[in-house]
Amino acid sequence: MIIVKLNQPGFEYDIHSLVKSFYPAEDVYVSVQEKQTDEPVLFYMECQYATDEIRLSVWKEKEKREDKPLNEQIVPVAEADRKEVKNRLKRVLYTMLSEHTGITLPWGTLSGIRPVKIPMQLLEEGKSRDKIASYMKDTYYCSDGKTKLSLDIAKRELALLQKLDYEHGYSIYIGIPFCPSTCLYCSFTSYPLSAWRDRVDAYLDALEKEIDFTAEKCKNRKLNTIYIGGGTPTTLSAAQLDRLIRKIKCSFDLSDLLEFTVEAGRPDSITKEKLEVLHWHGISRISINPQTMKQKTLDILGRHHTVEQIEETFHLARKIGFDNINMDLIMGLPEETIEDVAYTMERLKALDPDNITIHSLAIKRAARLNIFKDRYKELKIENTQAHLDVAAHAAEQMGLTPYYLYRQKNMAGNFENVGYAKPGKAGIYNVLIMEEKQTIMALGAGASTKFVLDHGARTERAENVKDVTSYLARIDEMIDRKAKKMEEISWH
Repeated sequence: MIIVKLNQPGFEYDIHSLVKSFYPAEDVYVSVQEKQTDEPVLFYMECQYATDEIRLSVWKEKEKREDKPLNEQIVPVAEADRKEVKNRLKRVLYTMLSEHTGITLPWGTLSGIRPVKIPMQLLEEGKSRDKIASYMKDTYYCSDGKTKLSLDIAKRELALLQKLDYEHGYSIYIGIPFCPSTCLYCSFTSYPLSAWRDRVDAYLDALEKEIDFTAEKCKNRKLNTIYIGGGTPTTLSAAQLDRLIRKIKCSFDLSDLLEFTVEAGRPDSITKEKLEVLHWHGISRISINPQTMKQKTLDILGRHHTVEQIEETFHLARKIGFDNINMDLIMGLPEETIEDVAYTMERLKALDPDNITIHSLAIKRAARLNIFKDRYKELKIENTQAHLDVAAHAAEQMGLTPYYLYRQKNMAGNFENVGYAKPGKAGIYNVLIMEEKQTIMALGAGASTKFVLDHGARTERAENVKDVTSYLARIDEMIDRKAKKMEEISWH
């Protein structure tokens, strides 16, 4: 454990994220409150805020305050605004941790999930690539490689988003929270279909109420993208998928729609009949997500399908007529080596998907891999830049280029998730959700609507309850909550 004691509230999230990046295996406690624990403590840190400075002190033992600290640094903050104070604090803290561990982080002090927003904003302001690169290095200690990656992606995103009307457009996310089973690494709110099969139609009833409300409130806006995610949307039967998509098509004006994505997800939930329903309705983009093509890893993760099923499902989707198929992979899965990554990429080359999203494993608090970590402590989990380079090189050989990027907390190796696409096949919704350029109306249990306001300067959220039973019982309340938020922010 690592304990960071503050003399007053301020920048707790940023301090926690940065310390955790250097010490991913340690519990990190950051608070103004004292921490009483019987666990062994790696070190204690004090963060003392004053008018003109911040003093960071590191101690090995909590009670030996008469001794000199192991390290002490002063952050001058006079006449600096909050953003600059935060950046100065993070740079000093980063240097202290880097010197102590001998580690440098590829993204430097950046701990947020949307690093591409920084170069994108600077590009929109007319800054040159050289000036942006210097800013990323000097302000955030960002590596040359990650700076180039974020700049390249920002440029592609801006070109992609030129098709959209930010001010008068919007997008829709619809969540289907059911899965065939829960994967070892997953922390999303999902429910096993075996236990919920008899209530799926009731869930669709509630969704239809939200669809009716959303269609009425957004009737004067242009609908640009629709994304049905999960969970696993293809846990719905073919008839249920048909019902849902018919309702969407009957309720909304789709004349400005640029993209309609359905996460087909796991091969063990996909049938020929379901794919035919999706294709008949004109779904423009689907995902078939293997995560890995190593059977032993799939078994460890609790994914009840085979590598052969992945390939058979992909070929079936191509035969039916889908010409924009995404496949998700995860780097840093238990027991996976660089050779396993190379093997997976070779299998994908033979399939030739239109998009590949390369995720770095992020072990969330609610994942079984974390909850039962003693049970899985013998599993080797490793993710390095070399793993990502193997995947990136293979994507390049397949004619795919990076078009969006995001990061997550507790990500293996402090790396990132990158989406690669063939020309003309980039997922517009993926860019929108990351760059917060357009309002996304989110429907379903656990869905979070994000209103983008003041030309992107701020966002407001309206969240639905996560529990499916509560969502069914409180759907009218969820709709009323969203209506009140829309009235409060004058969004119409």
